[in-house]
Amino acid sequence: MSAESSTELVKVVALLGAAVVVVPLFRRLGLGSVLGYFVAGLAIGPFGFGWFSDPQSILHVAELGVVMFLFVIGLEMRPSHLWSLRKEIFGLGTAQIVTCAAVLTGVAMLFGYRPQIAFIAAAGFVLTSTAVVMQLLAERGDLTLPSGQKIVSILLFEDLLIVPLLALVAWMAPTQAGVHEGSRWVGVAIGAGAIVGLVVVGRYLLNPLFRILAEAKAREVMTAAALLVVLGSALLMQLGGLSMAMGAFLAGVLLSESTFRHQIEADIEPFRGILLGLFFLSVGMALDLSVVVANWKLIALLVPAMMAAKALCIYAVARVMGSDHRQALDRGVLMAQGGEFAFVLFAAAASAGVIDAPINANLTAVVVLSMALTPLCMLVYRHLVKEAEVSTDGVEAADGLSGAVLVIGFGRFGQVSSQSLLARDVDVTIIDNDIEMIRSAADFGFKVYYGDGTRLDVLRASGAETAAAIAVCVDDRGAADRIVELAMHEFPQAKLLVRSYDREHSLSLIHAGVDFQIRETFESAVEFGRAALLQLGVEEFEADLVAQEIRRRDAERFELEMAGGVGAGVGLLYGNTAGPKPTPFTPPRRESRTLNPDAVAGAGQEEGDAAR
Repeated sequence: MSAESSTELVKVVALLGAAVVVVPLFRRLGLGSVLGYFVAGLAIGPFGFGWFSDPQSILHVAELGVVMFLFVIGLEMRPSHLWSLRKEIFGLGTAQIVTCAAVLTGVAMLFGYRPQIAFIAAAGFVLTSTAVVMQLLAERGDLTLPSGQKIVSILLFEDLLIVPLLALVAWMAPTQAGVHEGSRWVGVAIGAGAIVGLVVVGRYLLNPLFRILAEAKAREVMTAAALLVVLGSALLMQLGGLSMAMGAFLAGVLLSESTFRHQIEADIEPFRGILLGLFFLSVGMALDLSVVVANWKLIALLVPAMMAAKALCIYAVARVMGSDHRQALDRGVLMAQGGEFAFVLFAAAASAGVIDAPINANLTAVVVLSMALTPLCMLVYRHLVKEAEVSTDGVEAADGLSGAVLVIGFGRFGQVSSQSLLARDVDVTIIDNDIEMIRSAADFGFKVYYGDGTRLDVLRASGAETAAAIAVCVDDRGAADRIVELAMHEFPQAKLLVRSYDREHSLSLIHAGVDFQIRETFESAVEFGRAALLQLGVEEFEADLVAQEIRRRDAERFELEMAGGVGAGVGLLYGNTAGPKPTPFTPPRRESRTLNPDAVAGAGQEEGDAAR
C-alpha cells in the first residue's frame, strides 16, 4: 500500500473515530449528537489537531447527507399530504422569511454593514439549517407531529428560496450591470425544465424500473438503484442551478406512493446517517478559529444578536398565525440559527464581488457558531421552560400500584382487549396520559390511572416490576418502541404483549424479543372480508375456511419477511392486476351423505302425518 493511500485511510479512521468517541459522550451528557459532531469536527480540523487541512472538500461530499435526509422526508410526504400543507409552506413560510429578512437586515446595519452587505448577511441567516433542525426533531420524536410538520414545511420553502437569492446576488454583482439580461432568463428556464424533467421521470419511469429490479431479486441492485435515484435527482437539480436537497426531496415525494417505498427507505438509511454525521463533522472543521479570535468582539455580539432577533421574529409570526405560546417559543428557539445554504450564498456573493473575503469569513463563522449553539440553546430552553401543566382534578396518578397485568393505553384497542382479562377476574392495572379519556372511562366503571408509559419511573410506580404481563396498547409507534425497550431491559419477568402499527413494526418488535405482537387492524380486516363473502352469498363454512387461509398466508409471508425483509413475501398476496399471482383459493366441499329422493319424500310425509 502506498504512503498516500495509507494517509487517506488514516483520515477516514480519524473521522470515524472522532464520531464514535465524542458523539456517544455528548448524548450521555444530554447535549445531543449534533453538538457532539460539531465538537469532534473542530477537534480534528485545521484549527484543532490539524488532521484535516481542507474541510471544504469534505463538506461538499458531506452535503449528500442532507440530500439523503430530504429524500427520506420526501418518502413520507405523499402528494396529497404535501398539498394539505400548502398554507404552511407558502403562507407561514413567506410570512416568516419576509419578517426575518427585514429585521435581520436592520440588525446587520446596526453593526456597521452597508445595506447591500447587510441584506446578504440577513438572507444567509434566514436560511435555517435543515440538517440541524431535522436531526433535533427526529431525536425528540416530533418529526411527524403537527408542530413538526409546520417546521418541515417552512424548511422546504427556505430550500426553494436559495434559487431566487442566488439570482439576486448575480444582479447585485457590480460586474454584472447591464450585461446579458437574457442569460438570466435562460437560467430560469433551465431550472424550470429540470423540475419538469424530474417530475416526468419520477411519474412514469421510477416505479416500472423498481418493479423490474425487484423481479430480478438482486438486493444489492435495488440498493444501487435507490442511490442512483437520490444522487441523480440531486445532480439534475444542481445542473439546473437549483438546490440538490430540493431535487432529492421531489424524488422522494414522487416515490412516496410506490409499493417499494419502505424497501427504498431501508436501503438509503445507513448511507443517510453516516453522511449526515459527516456533514456535521465538516461544519465543525470549517469554523475558522483565527477569524473568530481576530474579530471576537464583533462575532461575540453579532451571533446572539442575530439569533435573538430571528427567534423573536419567528415567535411573533407563529403567534399571529395561530400557534400557542409554547409552540411559538419552541419554534423560535429551534430555528434561530443560520444554515448550510448560507455557505453557498456567501461564497456566491464573494465570487461576484458583492462582499469581500474578510466579511465572508466573519459571516461564515457567525452561521457556524449559531448552528453549534442551537443544541445548547434547546437544552437550556427545556430546563427553563416547564412542561405545560395539565389539570388533573379528579384523576389519580399512578403511584405504588400492583397488578397481575399492566395495561398501558386505554383507547379503543386497550378497552376491547382488557375485556377478556376482566371477564376472568384478572387483577388489571390501567394507565394512560389522556386526562379526558380517564375521566370518561370512570363514567363506564373503569379505574384508569394517569401516567406516561414511556417513563421508567411511571412504569415502576404502576407495578411493572411485579406484573406477570405488560400489555402495550398505545397507538403511537415511537411510544410503543420506547416502552418495549424499557420493559425488556428493566422488567424481564413480565410477558410483553404489544399492539403493532404495521408489518414493518411487527417485524421490529419480533426482533426486539416481545412475547406477542399483533397488528392493530389485521384481525378486524380479516373478519370484515369474511363478512363481505357472507353478504355475497358464500356459505359460512366456506367463508371461515377462506379467513383461515388468509391468516395462514399472512403468517407464511411474515416468516419470509423476517428472513428477507419487507416485501419478501409479496408473491403470497392475491392481487387484482394482470401478471403472476397465487391460484385462487377453493375451499374443499363439505362432506354430505347421498340421500334417496323417495326416502326423503317418505320421511317428509311421515313428519307431516305426525304433525297432524
